[in-house]
Amino acid sequence: MIKISNNQIAIRNFLKKDIPLKVEMINKKDNNKFLHYDLPLKEEKTLAWFENAKNDTSRLDLTILYDDKIAGMIGLLNIDKRNKKAEYYICVDKAFSGKGIGTIASNLLFEYAFDKMKLNKIYLFTEKNNIIAQRLFEKLGFRKEGLLKDDMIYNDKLINRFAYGLCRDEYYAKNNYS
Repeated sequence: MIKISNNQIAIRNFLKKDIPLKVEMINKKDNNKFLHYDLPLKEEKTLAWFENAKNDTSRLDLTILYDDKIAGMIGLLNIDKRNKKAEYYICVDKAFSGKGIGTIASNLLFEYAFDKMKLNKIYLFTEKNNIIAQRLFEKLGFRKEGLLKDDMIYNDKLINRFAYGLCRDEYYAKNNYS
């Protein structure tokens, strides 16, 4: 069981009891603009996902808490132990935006990923038009590694995405760790 905190903000394992709030959060139009879910998200389908994912060692799904209230979801996908890398994701409910929650939760996750999981690289993909997320990623130390043209199709539209990467040494150098 993972639970890491920094004052008001904590990240912990995603639990079955979090499903209703995840469904509610993802179904809010303000939260799902750049998410590629099959909407509307349903509790039954999310429960099936949870049961399948809970023992999957290639992923780490966490809940972000702010003053013990669920503020979002964060985690790692496609964990590749051989190549020491994983794909990062985050979704903070718009009701909690502007409080630095995404930055603190991300740093808690990265320290865990680099120190405990011994990863060397964390990467992500984001839509070209998702400027707010790109600001967060760059603030966290991610570097834009390239544009993936027509990288996916969502709702019958071709989507261009940027690939971003964050290497362990760069993260520690940026955050003055030894």
